[in-house]
Amino acid sequence: MRTKLAFFTAVAAMILSTACTTHYKVTGVTRTRLLIDNKYDKPMSDATATFMQPYKAKVDSQMAPVVGQTAKALESYRPESPMSNLMADMLMWSAKLYNEKPVFGVYNTGGIRASFAKGPITKGDIFDVAPFENKVCFITLSGDKVLELMGQIAYRGGEGVSREVRLKITKDNKLVSATIGGKEIDPSAAYRIVTIDYVSHGNDRMTAFKSGTDRRELTSDDDLTRTLLMKYIEECTANGKLVDADKDGRITIVE
Repeated sequence: MRTKLAFFTAVAAMILSTACTTHYKVTGVTRTRLLIDNKYDKPMSDATATFMQPYKAKVDSQMAPVVGQTAKALESYRPESPMSNLMADMLMWSAKLYNEKPVFGVYNTGGIRASFAKGPITKGDIFDVAPFENKVCFITLSGDKVLELMGQIAYRGGEGVSREVRLKITKDNKLVSATIGGKEIDPSAAYRIVTIDYVSHGNDRMTAFKSGTDRRELTSDDDLTRTLLMKYIEECTANGKLVDADKDGRITIVE
């Protein structure tokens, strides 16, 4: 079940890439909502299983390789979690690949679609965690907009923020205080931030990003968040380290 999304994404890509050119043209498009429930988890028919087998074998061969090991299970939840901390710190780590020096990173919790179990991490696991085509983005916000952003993160009940950030929020999701690198946020200063392109356009109600300047939005497959996560894990493995993250008080709930 954990690799289902990665499997069907890869299958669709392979089917499209091998399809023959035809004279057909699109004359219209319609849409409807489809309820996805457990009826889709029923076993495939024999005919469907036979049709899918060559694609499944190829996808499995690509998704099965192990690229690293976790020290423990890493889960994602609000207001702060090991997995959301890992993803935000991974973005900060990636900055060296682009000669950037952001002061903090933000990764939307909703964009983290799976957890890492304790033990081996496969390529399929990475696709499960980051299945979307999101790419890394660097952007600058003024201090007053950073404070606005922190209030929006509080309103969301927490998002993935890098280790430089400390937020205190109330139970009803209001910002009490925010620091970066142990310092109060200067409303008149400029702050370089690393995030993902989806968030940088103000999505997930983090609209303060719409006021950003000096945007550097990367565009190649090498800049996908899952590609960067893969590189991060491979570097950990090369250095003899397990992939690990902890809750360390980045976002705390106060009375």
